[in-house]
Amino acid sequence: MNPLEIRVLSDDAATIVMLADLLIETVAAGGSVSFMHPLPAEAALDFWRKSLAAAARGERAVLGAWEDGVLAGTVTLLLDFPPNQPHRAEIAKLMTGRHHRGKGVASAMMRAAEALAVEKGRTLLVLDTASEEGAAGLYEKLGFRLTGEIPDFALKPHGGLTGTLIYWKRIGKDR
Repeated sequence: MNPLEIRVLSDDAATIVMLADLLIETVAAGGSVSFMHPLPAEAALDFWRKSLAAAARGERAVLGAWEDGVLAGTVTLLLDFPPNQPHRAEIAKLMTGRHHRGKGVASAMMRAAEALAVEKGRTLLVLDTASEEGAAGLYEKLGFRLTGEIPDFALKPHGGLTGTLIYWKRIGKDR
């Protein structure tokens, strides 16, 4: 595997198409990322247009992992919180393309998102993942601590309910 390049993504048409394709692939494979299968291409494109517009406003950062010009994965760092929560950020939409799984892409993206959060002065990261077939093992290996589970939190992409696990991690120099 060639070195992975992880960078903040910008709002350009080619990137939006690659992100939409990754989202559709993830949902089709059962990934619990807020969408139902089948996910129409226009809905996926619209989601990423809005997400990257929010990033341009500083409300979030969308990171992409690239290998040989191919988008291998993405993760979003949510940054827009109420005035009493300027110290925290949230991880969302961690997705790795099926041909890039098992190669450390998700771990690398999570480390990059954490570093960006620290750079932005955040000291607490939070996230949630599906109870069934989520990425709990990955998050725990990266030092996230489980707070608890909310049962029947969301529908799985192909139907049926799943719970969600809530995780947190102190970051930065004050951990």
